[in-house]
Amino acid sequence: MAIKEGDFIRLSYSGSVGDRVFDTTDEAEAKTAGIHSANAVYGPVTVCVGQKHVIIGLDEELVGKKAGAEGTVTVSPDKAFGERDPKKLQSFPKNKFSEKPVRGMPVKIEEMGEGTVVDVIGSKVIVDFNAPLAGQTLTYKYKIEDAVKEPLDQLKGLIRLYAGREMEITLDDGKATVTLPPGINYDRRWLLWRGRIIHEGFELVKGISEIVLVETYKKPEKKAEKTEE
Repeated sequence: MAIKEGDFIRLSYSGSVGDRVFDTTDEAEAKTAGIHSANAVYGPVTVCVGQKHVIIGLDEELVGKKAGAEGTVTVSPDKAFGERDPKKLQSFPKNKFSEKPVRGMPVKIEEMGEGTVVDVIGSKVIVDFNAPLAGQTLTYKYKIEDAVKEPLDQLKGLIRLYAGREMEITLDDGKATVTLPPGINYDRRWLLWRGRIIHEGFELVKGISEIVLVETYKKPEKKAEKTEE
């Protein structure tokens, strides 16, 4: 059966600019390309087609394909990270930064968002707020591993996609219970995307009427006091 918008699938892919791989679901390829992250979860990702869970150009390529399909697609900047905008190259005084700015350092400016330091000239710091791959034509190699039909697997896929980690989930009579790992509220990525996960859980996954996030804290055990003989 052909894949349509709204269908969940498991997808493997590698994105490159020229010969340089910048993103991949394959751990071995990530190591070869020098982009491996010890904190990343590798392997096929679960996405909902048509929801921009991947680059628009790749997302559109998936519609009409069947499970097991493999291919390569070239994605122009307008369907990737957009064209470069010269207005997003801004200058700031060096004393605006809490730590010494150096080239390549990621920074966040309240009124502009996240950017990258591209130059330091005297007391001026030049920051580029364009996406790192803005203006670039990308190539994606992909394989649609299979369709994801079970609501529980679909919700697990959304959590991994946005939070970058796997969590224990149960689904019973429309109630999804997510057991949160210790320390999750210190995870910036989770805090940023938690609302989107819940929203899409209701909107995209059929049969979910309630989502419960469970935090469990255990009282630390006291160390036994040493007694003098």
